[in-house]
Amino acid sequence: MPSNSFLGVFAKSPLKPLEQHIKVVQKCSQGLLPFFTAVFAADWPSAAQCQYEISTLEKQADVLKRELRINLPGGIFMPVQRQDVLDLLTQQDKIANKAKDISGRILGRELLIPLPMQDSFMQYLKRCLDATKQAKKVIYELDDLLETGFRGRELRLVEDMINELDLIEDDTDSLQIHLRKDLLALEKDLNPVDVMFLYNIIEWVGELADISERVGSRLELMLAK
Repeated sequence: MPSNSFLGVFAKSPLKPLEQHIKVVQKCSQGLLPFFTAVFAADWPSAAQCQYEISTLEKQADVLKRELRINLPGGIFMPVQRQDVLDLLTQQDKIANKAKDISGRILGRELLIPLPMQDSFMQYLKRCLDATKQAKKVIYELDDLLETGFRGRELRLVEDMINELDLIEDDTDSLQIHLRKDLLALEKDLNPVDVMFLYNIIEWVGELADISERVGSRLELMLAK
């Protein structure tokens, strides 16, 4: 995006670039759904195409991140600090990075998810992606919050949305525990190196929800100031 176009976005709203960034980030993380569908079928050409699309979106998010960092005014006039905006941006960007890491690691090893785990793994993945969607919804409320002076009904709405994000993350923790138990039961029949990588993948998928919760936590801190 050209700098003059990006500055035009700031002229409309100092928070619009955060919305643009998390829109790309969330689309990037959603790419894991078709990616793992291909992985479950051991369709590696399709998985490679999905991974390419995830990687492309991650690069787009990086471009937006750099543009925001460069163009965000130092003396921005709004009831939030410049550093708060940058902190939110950093957390958002980690979601896209993690999606790229997950897909890259799986594809690089052509790592199969054991058939007995696939249903529970997909349930876990979808719940973690619910967290990324909720983080996007929260960020999209920032403009309305700004218009109301960060108070009133809109503030309560955002606080409720952040609480919902916490509950989603709690769900993913429970699902992760069960998924680890499923993998433990299968360990003896699997390649030990694959087992190690599978535990890593389970953890990394969970980090999508953890990072999304941190987006909410950063916003909560910002509202408390």
